[in-house]
Amino acid sequence: MTLALPYIVIHKGREKSLARKHPWLFASAVAKVSSEPIPPGSTVAVRSAEGICLGYGAYNAKSQIRVRMWTFSAEEMVDADFVRNRVKRAVSLRSTLPSSRSGNSQRLIFSESDGLPGVILDRFGSHLVLQLTTAGAFHWRDVIIQAVIAETGCASLEERSDSDTNHLEGLDDWKGLRFGSLPTDGTEVQEHGLLFKVRSENSQKTGFYLDQRDNRLLTRSIASGKRVLDCFCFTGGFAVNALKGGATHVTLVDSSADALAAASENMAANGFMEDQVTSYCGNAFELLRRERDANRQYDLVILDPPKFAPTTSQVEKAARAYKDINMQGIKCLAPGGLLMTYSCSGGVSLPLFQKIVADAALDAGKELQIIRYLHQAEDHPIHLAFPESEYLKGLLCQAID
Repeated sequence: MTLALPYIVIHKGREKSLARKHPWLFASAVAKVSSEPIPPGSTVAVRSAEGICLGYGAYNAKSQIRVRMWTFSAEEMVDADFVRNRVKRAVSLRSTLPSSRSGNSQRLIFSESDGLPGVILDRFGSHLVLQLTTAGAFHWRDVIIQAVIAETGCASLEERSDSDTNHLEGLDDWKGLRFGSLPTDGTEVQEHGLLFKVRSENSQKTGFYLDQRDNRLLTRSIASGKRVLDCFCFTGGFAVNALKGGATHVTLVDSSADALAAASENMAANGFMEDQVTSYCGNAFELLRRERDANRQYDLVILDPPKFAPTTSQVEKAARAYKDINMQGIKCLAPGGLLMTYSCSGGVSLPLFQKIVADAALDAGKELQIIRYLHQAEDHPIHLAFPESEYLKGLLCQAID
Protein backbone atom coordinates (compact mmCIF):
# COMPACT_ATOMS: atom_id res chain seq x y z
CA MET A 1 0.00 0.00 0.00
CA THR A 2 1.45 3.32 -1.10
CA LEU A 3 0.57 6.22 1.18
CA ALA A 4 -0.80 9.53 -0.15
CA LEU A 5 2.58 11.23 0.07
CA PRO A 6 4.86 13.08 -2.30
CA TYR A 7 7.05 10.60 -4.12
CA ILE A 8 10.26 10.34 -6.07
CA VAL A 9 11.11 7.96 -8.87
CA ILE A 10 14.66 6.69 -9.10
CA HIS A 11 16.59 5.79 -12.22
CA LYS A 12 16.51 2.21 -13.38
CA GLY A 13 19.26 0.20 -11.66
CA ARG A 14 19.54 2.53 -8.68
CA GLU A 15 17.21 0.33 -6.63
CA LYS A 16 20.11 -2.08 -6.02
CA SER A 17 21.45 -0.06 -3.10
CA LEU A 18 18.00 0.02 -1.55
CA ALA A 19 17.72 -3.74 -1.91
CA ARG A 20 20.91 -3.93 0.19
CA LYS A 21 19.23 -1.51 2.65
CA HIS A 22 21.71 1.29 2.22
CA PRO A 23 19.87 4.36 3.58
CA TRP A 24 21.17 7.10 1.25
CA LEU A 25 19.87 8.14 -2.16
CA PHE A 26 21.97 10.80 -3.87
CA ALA A 27 20.61 13.47 -6.17
CA SER A 28 21.97 11.62 -9.21
CA ALA A 29 19.70 8.65 -8.39
CA VAL A 30 16.50 10.71 -8.63
CA ALA A 31 14.76 10.65 -12.02
CA LYS A 32 11.50 12.37 -11.09
CA VAL A 33 9.88 14.23 -8.22
CA SER A 34 6.09 14.18 -7.94
CA SER A 35 5.79 17.83 -7.00
CA GLU A 36 7.91 20.82 -6.08
CA PRO A 37 8.63 22.26 -3.70
CA ILE A 38 8.69 19.49 -1.11
CA PRO A 39 9.47 21.01 2.31
CA PRO A 40 12.85 19.83 3.67
CA GLY A 41 12.51 16.76 5.89
CA SER A 42 9.12 15.72 4.53
CA THR A 43 8.50 12.02 4.13
CA VAL A 44 8.39 10.82 0.53
CA ALA A 45 7.62 7.47 -1.02
CA VAL A 46 10.52 6.10 -3.03
CA ARG A 47 9.46 4.35 -6.24
CA SER A 48 11.41 2.28 -8.70
CA ALA A 49 11.41 3.10 -12.41
CA GLU A 50 8.62 0.52 -12.70
CA GLY A 51 6.50 2.33 -10.12
CA ILE A 52 7.02 -0.10 -7.23
CA CYS A 53 7.18 1.48 -3.77
CA LEU A 54 10.53 0.61 -2.17
CA GLY A 55 10.04 2.40 1.13
CA TYR A 56 9.92 5.87 2.64
CA GLY A 57 12.53 8.48 3.44
CA ALA A 58 13.14 12.10 4.39
CA TYR A 59 13.55 14.38 1.38
CA ASN A 60 15.89 17.36 1.20
CA ALA A 61 16.33 19.19 -2.10
CA LYS A 62 19.18 21.24 -0.59
CA SER A 63 21.37 18.20 0.11
CA GLN A 64 23.39 16.01 -2.23
CA ILE A 65 21.97 13.13 -0.21
CA ARG A 66 18.49 13.77 -1.56
CA VAL A 67 16.68 11.09 0.47
CA ARG A 68 17.61 9.39 3.73
CA MET A 69 15.55 6.25 4.17
CA TRP A 70 13.41 5.73 7.26
CA THR A 71 12.17 2.31 6.18
CA PHE A 72 12.53 -0.09 3.27
CA SER A 73 9.01 -1.45 3.74
CA ALA A 74 6.11 -0.18 1.63
CA GLU A 75 3.77 -1.21 4.45
CA GLU A 76 5.42 0.64 7.35
CA MET A 77 3.91 4.03 8.09
CA VAL A 78 6.36 6.79 9.04
CA ASP A 79 4.55 8.72 11.75
CA ALA A 80 5.07 9.81 15.36
CA ASP A 81 4.68 6.24 16.63
CA PHE A 82 7.31 5.05 14.16
CA VAL A 83 9.80 7.65 15.43
CA ARG A 84 8.98 6.92 19.09
CA ASN A 85 9.50 3.19 18.55
CA ARG A 86 12.88 3.77 16.92
CA VAL A 87 13.98 5.89 19.89
CA LYS A 88 12.74 3.25 22.31
CA ARG A 89 14.56 0.47 20.45
CA ALA A 90 17.88 2.32 20.38
CA VAL A 91 17.80 3.23 24.07
CA SER A 92 16.81 -0.33 25.01
CA LEU A 93 19.64 -1.87 22.98
CA ARG A 94 22.24 0.33 24.71
CA SER A 95 21.28 -1.08 28.10
CA THR A 96 22.66 -4.46 27.00
CA LEU A 97 26.14 -3.18 26.11
CA PRO A 98 29.29 -3.17 28.29
CA SER A 99 29.45 0.62 28.03
CA SER A 100 26.29 0.81 30.15
CA ARG A 101 28.36 -0.58 33.04
CA SER A 102 31.72 1.17 32.50
CA GLY A 103 30.57 4.55 33.77
CA ASN A 104 27.68 6.98 33.57
CA SER A 105 28.08 8.10 29.94
CA GLN A 106 26.95 6.43 26.74
CA ARG A 107 25.81 7.14 23.19
CA LEU A 108 22.14 6.18 23.18
CA ILE A 109 21.29 6.90 19.53
CA PHE A 110 23.71 6.75 16.63
CA SER A 111 21.97 8.07 13.54
CA GLU A 112 21.57 5.66 10.60
CA SER A 113 22.91 2.74 12.63
CA ASP A 114 19.77 3.01 14.77
CA GLY A 115 17.41 3.74 11.88
CA LEU A 116 17.21 7.43 12.83
CA PRO A 117 19.26 9.34 10.23
CA GLY A 118 20.74 12.50 11.67
CA VAL A 119 19.80 11.82 15.30
CA ILE A 120 22.63 11.69 17.86
CA LEU A 121 21.94 11.32 21.57
CA ASP A 122 24.59 11.16 24.31
CA ARG A 123 24.06 10.50 28.01
CA PHE A 124 26.23 12.16 30.65
CA GLY A 125 24.81 10.99 33.95
CA SER A 126 21.24 12.30 34.17
CA HIS A 127 21.95 15.01 31.56
CA LEU A 128 21.39 14.24 27.88
CA VAL A 129 22.69 16.06 24.81
CA LEU A 130 20.81 15.75 21.52
CA GLN A 131 22.24 16.63 18.12
CA LEU A 132 20.14 16.74 14.96
CA THR A 133 22.01 16.93 11.66
CA THR A 134 19.48 16.21 8.88
CA ALA A 135 16.28 17.80 7.62
CA GLY A 136 14.32 14.66 8.49
CA ALA A 137 15.54 14.78 12.07
CA PHE A 138 14.61 18.48 12.28
CA HIS A 139 11.14 17.66 10.92
CA TRP A 140 10.48 15.19 13.77
CA ARG A 141 12.31 17.22 16.43
CA ASP A 142 9.40 17.61 18.88
CA VAL A 143 8.48 13.92 18.70
CA ILE A 144 12.11 12.89 19.17
CA ILE A 145 12.52 15.14 22.20
CA GLN A 146 9.31 13.86 23.82
CA ALA A 147 10.31 10.25 23.16
CA VAL A 148 13.82 10.74 24.56
CA ILE A 149 12.49 12.26 27.77
CA ALA A 150 9.94 9.46 28.16
CA GLU A 151 12.38 6.62 27.46
CA THR A 152 15.33 7.83 29.53
CA GLY A 153 13.80 9.60 32.52
CA CYS A 154 16.54 12.23 32.17
CA ALA A 155 16.79 15.21 34.50
CA SER A 156 17.71 17.56 31.66
CA LEU A 157 17.98 17.58 27.88
CA GLU A 158 20.09 19.98 25.87
CA GLU A 159 20.10 20.33 22.09
CA ARG A 160 23.33 21.02 20.20
CA SER A 161 22.20 21.05 16.57
CA ASP A 162 25.08 23.21 15.40
CA SER A 163 27.13 20.67 13.47
CA ASP A 164 29.87 21.85 11.12
CA THR A 165 28.02 20.02 8.31
CA ASN A 166 24.69 21.82 8.77
CA HIS A 167 25.41 24.10 5.82
CA LEU A 168 25.65 21.03 3.57
CA GLU A 169 22.05 20.22 4.52
CA GLY A 170 20.78 23.79 4.31
CA LEU A 171 20.01 23.74 8.05
CA ASP A 172 20.22 26.56 10.54
CA ASP A 173 22.23 26.06 13.73
CA TRP A 174 20.26 25.66 16.92
CA LYS A 175 21.36 25.04 20.47
CA GLY A 176 19.76 25.43 23.87
CA LEU A 177 18.00 23.72 26.75
CA ARG A 178 14.98 21.60 25.84
CA PHE A 179 14.04 20.12 29.22
CA GLY A 180 14.98 20.53 32.89
CA SER A 181 17.76 22.77 34.13
CA LEU A 182 21.23 23.03 32.65
CA PRO A 183 23.88 21.91 35.18
CA THR A 184 25.47 25.14 36.43
CA ASP A 185 28.97 23.69 36.82
CA GLY A 186 28.94 21.15 34.04
CA THR A 187 28.21 17.45 34.26
CA GLU A 188 30.52 14.96 35.91
CA VAL A 189 31.30 11.99 33.70
CA GLN A 190 32.62 8.79 35.25
CA GLU A 191 34.55 6.55 32.88
CA HIS A 192 36.53 3.48 33.94
CA GLY A 193 37.13 4.97 37.38
CA LEU A 194 38.15 8.45 36.19
CA LEU A 195 36.24 11.72 36.42
CA PHE A 196 35.72 14.26 33.64
CA LYS A 197 33.77 17.50 33.66
CA VAL A 198 31.62 18.04 30.57
CA ARG A 199 30.30 21.48 29.64
CA SER A 200 28.43 20.78 26.45
CA GLU A 201 26.92 24.24 25.96
CA ASN A 202 30.23 25.81 24.88
CA SER A 203 32.06 22.73 23.70
CA GLN A 204 32.61 20.69 20.55
CA LYS A 205 29.78 18.42 19.41
CA THR A 206 28.02 17.02 22.49
CA GLY A 207 30.91 17.88 24.84
CA PHE A 208 32.90 14.65 25.17
CA TYR A 209 34.09 12.13 22.62
CA LEU A 210 32.44 8.92 23.79
CA ASP A 211 33.61 7.09 20.68
CA GLN A 212 37.17 7.06 22.06
CA ARG A 213 36.24 5.38 25.36
CA ASP A 214 37.98 2.06 24.62
CA ASN A 215 41.00 3.75 23.11
CA ARG A 216 41.44 5.95 26.18
CA LEU A 217 41.49 2.81 28.32
CA LEU A 218 44.04 1.26 25.97
CA THR A 219 46.20 4.36 26.40
CA ARG A 220 46.15 3.81 30.14
CA SER A 221 47.42 0.25 29.67
CA ILE A 222 50.47 1.21 27.57
CA ALA A 223 51.55 4.50 29.17
CA SER A 224 53.60 3.29 32.14
CA GLY A 225 56.94 5.11 32.39
CA LYS A 226 56.39 7.01 29.16
CA ARG A 227 56.74 10.62 28.10
CA VAL A 228 53.50 11.37 26.24
CA LEU A 229 52.67 13.97 23.60
CA ASP A 230 48.90 14.41 23.14
CA CYS A 231 48.04 16.56 20.11
CA PHE A 232 44.51 17.89 19.60
CA CYS A 233 44.00 16.92 23.22
CA PHE A 234 40.60 18.61 23.69
CA THR A 235 39.71 18.20 27.40
CA GLY A 236 42.49 15.72 28.16
CA GLY A 237 40.77 12.34 27.97
CA PHE A 238 43.83 10.53 26.62
CA ALA A 239 46.26 12.43 28.82
CA VAL A 240 44.38 11.75 32.07
CA ASN A 241 44.31 8.06 31.21
CA ALA A 242 48.02 8.13 30.38
CA LEU A 243 48.84 9.58 33.79
CA LYS A 244 46.55 7.06 35.46
CA GLY A 245 48.54 4.37 33.68
CA GLY A 246 51.84 5.67 35.05
CA ALA A 247 53.10 8.08 32.41
CA THR A 248 55.96 10.20 33.75
CA HIS A 249 54.85 13.36 31.96
CA VAL A 250 52.26 14.47 29.40
CA THR A 251 52.46 17.37 26.97
CA LEU A 252 49.10 18.70 25.82
CA VAL A 253 48.54 20.57 22.56
CA ASP A 254 45.28 22.20 21.46
CA SER A 255 44.26 25.36 19.62
CA SER A 256 41.56 26.10 22.21
CA ALA A 257 42.50 27.77 25.48
CA ASP A 258 39.11 26.73 26.89
CA ALA A 259 39.82 23.08 26.07
CA LEU A 260 43.21 23.25 27.76
CA ALA A 261 41.65 24.87 30.83
CA ALA A 262 39.12 22.03 30.97
CA ALA A 263 41.95 19.51 30.57
CA SER A 264 43.77 21.11 33.51
CA GLU A 265 40.61 20.86 35.58
CA ASN A 266 40.25 17.18 34.68
CA MET A 267 43.86 16.53 35.67
CA ALA A 268 43.27 18.09 39.09
CA ALA A 269 39.98 16.25 39.57
CA ASN A 270 41.85 12.96 39.25
CA GLY A 271 44.66 13.92 41.60
CA PHE A 272 47.42 14.69 39.11
CA MET A 273 49.89 17.51 39.74
CA GLU A 274 50.76 20.50 37.59
CA ASP A 275 54.41 19.44 37.31
CA GLN A 276 53.27 16.28 35.50
CA VAL A 277 51.78 18.32 32.66
CA THR A 278 52.96 20.84 30.06
CA SER A 279 50.33 22.61 27.94
CA TYR A 280 50.69 24.44 24.62
CA CYS A 281 47.87 26.49 23.14
CA GLY A 282 48.41 26.71 19.41
CA ASN A 283 48.69 24.93 16.10
CA ALA A 284 49.66 21.26 16.47
CA PHE A 285 51.40 21.21 13.09
CA GLU A 286 53.67 24.08 14.15
CA LEU A 287 54.30 22.64 17.62
CA LEU A 288 55.37 19.29 16.19
CA ARG A 289 57.83 20.99 13.87
CA ARG A 290 59.30 22.90 16.81
CA GLU A 291 59.61 19.72 18.84
CA ARG A 292 61.26 17.99 15.89
CA ASP A 293 63.71 20.85 15.37
CA ALA A 294 64.55 20.85 19.09
CA ASN A 295 65.10 17.07 18.89
CA ARG A 296 62.60 16.45 21.69
CA GLN A 297 61.36 12.91 21.58
CA TYR A 298 58.41 11.12 23.14
CA ASP A 299 57.68 7.52 24.00
CA LEU A 300 54.01 7.84 23.05
CA VAL A 301 52.62 10.30 20.51
CA ILE A 302 48.81 10.61 20.23
CA LEU A 303 47.31 12.29 17.15
CA ASP A 304 43.52 12.72 17.25
CA PRO A 305 42.82 15.61 14.87
CA PRO A 306 39.40 16.98 13.92
CA LYS A 307 37.61 15.86 10.80
CA PHE A 308 39.80 16.92 7.88
CA ALA A 309 37.35 15.60 5.23
CA PRO A 310 33.66 16.29 6.00
CA THR A 311 32.81 15.11 2.46
CA THR A 312 34.40 12.75 -0.06
CA SER A 313 35.26 15.73 -2.30
CA GLN A 314 37.76 16.86 0.33
CA VAL A 315 39.59 13.55 0.73
CA GLU A 316 42.63 14.54 -1.34
CA LYS A 317 43.21 17.69 0.69
CA ALA A 318 42.60 15.77 3.90
CA ALA A 319 45.10 13.09 2.91
CA ARG A 320 47.83 15.71 2.65
CA ALA A 321 46.99 17.05 6.11
CA TYR A 322 46.94 13.55 7.65
CA LYS A 323 50.27 12.73 6.04
CA ASP A 324 51.88 15.93 7.30
CA ILE A 325 50.69 15.59 10.89
CA ASN A 326 51.70 11.93 11.02
CA MET A 327 55.11 12.55 9.48
CA GLN A 328 55.88 15.22 12.07
CA GLY A 329 54.54 13.05 14.88
CA ILE A 330 56.64 10.08 13.77
CA LYS A 331 59.75 12.27 13.70
CA CYS A 332 59.12 13.00 17.39
CA LEU A 333 59.07 9.32 18.35
CA ALA A 334 61.84 7.98 20.56
CA PRO A 335 63.39 4.64 19.55
CA GLY A 336 60.78 1.96 20.18
CA GLY A 337 58.16 4.67 20.72
CA LEU A 338 54.43 4.22 20.15
CA LEU A 339 52.17 6.18 17.82
CA MET A 340 48.39 6.28 18.35
CA THR A 341 46.95 8.00 15.31
CA TYR A 342 43.32 8.52 14.29
CA SER A 343 41.04 9.76 11.55
CA CYS A 344 37.37 10.55 12.12
CA SER A 345 36.80 11.56 8.48
CA GLY A 346 34.14 9.30 7.02
CA GLY A 347 35.54 9.80 3.52
CA VAL A 348 38.95 8.41 4.52
CA SER A 349 38.79 4.62 4.59
CA LEU A 350 40.97 2.49 6.85
CA PRO A 351 43.07 1.16 3.92
CA LEU A 352 43.64 4.74 2.72
CA PHE A 353 44.50 5.92 6.22
CA GLN A 354 46.98 3.07 6.66
CA LYS A 355 48.61 3.99 3.34
CA ILE A 356 48.84 7.64 4.41
CA VAL A 357 50.57 6.71 7.67
CA ALA A 358 52.89 4.31 5.81
CA ASP A 359 53.88 7.10 3.40
CA ALA A 360 54.39 9.45 6.35
CA ALA A 361 56.70 6.95 8.05
CA LEU A 362 58.66 6.50 4.84
CA ASP A 363 59.16 10.25 4.46
CA ALA A 364 60.07 10.53 8.15
CA GLY A 365 62.79 7.93 7.62
CA LYS A 366 61.44 5.52 10.24
CA GLU A 367 60.07 2.00 10.22
CA LEU A 368 56.83 1.31 12.02
CA GLN A 369 54.80 -1.81 12.65
CA ILE A 370 51.07 -1.91 13.40
CA ILE A 371 50.38 -3.30 16.86
CA ARG A 372 46.61 -2.88 16.78
CA TYR A 373 43.79 -1.45 14.69
CA LEU A 374 41.63 1.00 16.64
CA HIS A 375 37.90 1.65 16.26
CA GLN A 376 34.94 3.51 17.73
CA ALA A 377 33.35 2.23 20.95
CA GLU A 378 30.58 -0.36 20.76
CA ASP A 379 27.82 2.12 21.58
CA HIS A 380 28.60 3.65 18.14
CA PRO A 381 27.57 0.48 16.25
CA ILE A 382 28.48 -0.10 12.61
CA HIS A 383 25.44 -1.08 10.58
CA LEU A 384 26.34 -3.87 8.17
CA ALA A 385 24.32 -2.26 5.37
CA PHE A 386 25.87 1.15 5.99
CA PRO A 387 29.68 0.99 6.02
CA GLU A 388 29.82 4.79 6.33
CA SER A 389 28.87 4.33 9.98
CA GLU A 390 32.44 3.09 10.56
CA TYR A 391 33.87 6.59 10.61
CA LEU A 392 36.55 6.38 13.34
CA LYS A 393 39.66 4.44 12.49
CA GLY A 394 43.04 4.39 14.11
CA LEU A 395 46.40 2.66 14.28
CA LEU A 396 48.62 1.81 17.22
CA CYS A 397 52.11 1.59 15.76
CA GLN A 398 55.57 0.99 17.20
CA ALA A 399 58.83 2.35 15.86
CA ILE A 400 61.31 -0.47 15.21
CA ASP A 401 64.32 1.54 14.04
